[in-house]
Amino acid sequence: MTTVPEVLFVCVHNAGRSQMAAGFLRHHGGDRVVVRSAGSAPAETINPAAVEAMAEVGIDITAEVPTKLLTEDVAASDVVITMGCGDACPIFPGKRYEDWALVDPAGKGVDAVRPIRDEIEARVQALLAEIVVPTV
Repeated sequence: MTTVPEVLFVCVHNAGRSQMAAGFLRHHGGDRVVVRSAGSAPAETINPAAVEAMAEVGIDITAEVPTKLLTEDVAASDVVITMGCGDACPIFPGKRYEDWALVDPAGKGVDAVRPIRDEIEARVQALLAEIVVPTV
């Protein structure tokens, strides 16, 4: 792993789960981690319920744009977290891969998205503790 670990979050639409995960990792990791997110079939816009759920915890993801997954993004990452995108993500030796089985927030209201958001934050916190050396 590089000195500053690079993490890629991938889901199908890059509009909910991966955007929330990226938002949490940027928020909690700061400049100790490089964060990317992408989708195998990106949506036009970010899921409004995901935006609202993140705003409730003080994280603004309104400026994020769903992005197409590129092989180069995977190649540049140390850790690749997939969330329901199946085999769409290329595999490179030496990378850490995890698949987070999370409910897709697409089409759900904010009440249904909150528990997904909270699970994502817990997973991001655990990941951050594993990959980043704490600052003293």
